[in-house]
Amino acid sequence: MQLQSMETYDVAIVGGGCIGCSVAYYLARDSALDICVIEKEHHLAEHQSGRNSGVLHPGFNYPPGSLKAQFASEGTRRMKEYFDTNDLPLDELGVLVVATDHEERRRLTEIQHQATENGVETDLLESQAAIREHEPHAVGEAALYCPEAASVDSQKYVYSLAGDAENAGVDFFSGYEVETIETNDSTHQIRTSNGTITSSYLVNTAGLYADTLAHQMGVGQEYRIVPFRGEYYELVPEKRHLVQSMIYPTPDPDLPFLGVHYTRRTDDKVIIGPNAVLAFGREAYANTQFDLSEVLDVLGYSGFWKLFTSLKMINVGITELNKSYRKTAFVDAAQKLVPEVEPDDFRKSYAGIRAQIVRSDGTLVKDPLFKHGSRSTHVLNVVSPGLTSSLPFGDHLASEVLSRFE
Repeated sequence: MQLQSMETYDVAIVGGGCIGCSVAYYLARDSALDICVIEKEHHLAEHQSGRNSGVLHPGFNYPPGSLKAQFASEGTRRMKEYFDTNDLPLDELGVLVVATDHEERRRLTEIQHQATENGVETDLLESQAAIREHEPHAVGEAALYCPEAASVDSQKYVYSLAGDAENAGVDFFSGYEVETIETNDSTHQIRTSNGTITSSYLVNTAGLYADTLAHQMGVGQEYRIVPFRGEYYELVPEKRHLVQSMIYPTPDPDLPFLGVHYTRRTDDKVIIGPNAVLAFGREAYANTQFDLSEVLDVLGYSGFWKLFTSLKMINVGITELNKSYRKTAFVDAAQKLVPEVEPDDFRKSYAGIRAQIVRSDGTLVKDPLFKHGSRSTHVLNVVSPGLTSSLPFGDHLASEVLSRFE
């Protein structure tokens, strides 16, 4: 949409990813408010919403009762209904979580208990033979099979959801980068690269720059985004038969990252990854890219250094950095799950960057996090599974906004 003059809205949403589009749709569905979405890129899903594994995570490994577990299980159900209704690509392949040693085997039992409490169906496979009934080329001591996991096309989903919002009356401003926001008694003056938009209420779903926008409005000063890049390879076509569905390592409960895993996508490509390495810029998708001011911003943040005071985090950081710059280290991690893959079977694919919130005391925030300001709501943390959670999370945020809107 072209901005002819200064437009005025009841609610302006900054960020046109899956959460921003979801909030926009539910606000429009449940109210008669004038709503717009402001997106700095010319295309939607250019960042986190389109640069992920494209997996619906049913929530088998999240703490029971947590917001993350609630949104993941409800989100999986609602997303499947949405994809079916809108004829979008979805393959219900299931996921195999593989244990490669005794400690991981013990952890699988804990994960299954969590899954049961979260209402997620799982099956514990106690032998290599049982594993190979699901994935003939996977290797492990045991595995947890979750049939509800699915592979989806995340970019087509975001565009479909944006279309629903637009049909409900929401205006979209693409290619409008928010530069500053000035707030007076009753309005926000949102100055963008293409003009000024005025709104009574602002919803910040700006992803990788959500903290920057929140801080400008005096919200969430104790939180800062530390960007972690996740790089993917893909199997060459003649080796795709080695993976039938999704093969994951057993997750470490102390870390927010799953580790290198295999995903068969809806286009039949098999992607491997991601690793999780500190990115040298919030949109530095290649390991050769570098944004000096953003790197200095991270290095100047006390929470970042407190995060890496533990020996475990230091070792994880070194290991992940090694996977980024040495293909052999990445392949070694992948071969623990599927030993038959060879280095020549891996081709470089895309990369994504996770907007990981770190509190000033060095705590990695693992749950969805949003804070309210003066006539504003700021989504600071949409950790994995953000795509899976987008419908119930957007619905929840829309309810929060409507209850606060005056």
